[in-house]
Parts: sequence; C-alpha cells; structure tokens
Amino acid sequence: MKNEIATQSCVLVSCKTLAKMLSISPRTAWRLRSAGKLPKTVSVGSSIRWKMSDIELFLQCNCDMQRFNALKEASK
Repeated sequence: MKNEIATQSCVLVSCKTLAKMLSISPRTAWRLRSAGKLPKTVSVGSSIRWKMSDIELFLQCNCDMQRFNALKEASK
C-alpha cells in the first residue's frame, strides 16, 4: 500500500499529455511554463515532465498559481 501511494505521487506527464489535460496546445503549455504560470517541472535526462500530483492540485485550484503555491506550501 505504501509503495502504491509513493508510485502514484511520482507519475510524470509530458507536455503533450499536460496540454490535453488543460485543453490547450503544447506550444501554449511551453509558453505558460516560461511565464511561470504552470507548476514547476522535473528534468529526466533531456526530457521535461510535470508531476501528476502537482497538475491535479493545480486543476483543483482552478489553475490559480497563487492558490496552488499556498496549498503546496501548506502541505509541506
């Protein structure tokens, strides 16, 4: 059970998957990332990914980075 929870929190998604989740183009996702309007990314080799847990929290916050950051800090 503990490993299952740890595995779920470590799921990473690509820009293409993220764009589909947000109903935007991948290019727009990259622009939003550059503008600091998306959660921080994780580098895996030369790939850039987002943590699924961060994206789910971001969506629960109605894509509001201030709320997202406040909830993220509170959960630490």
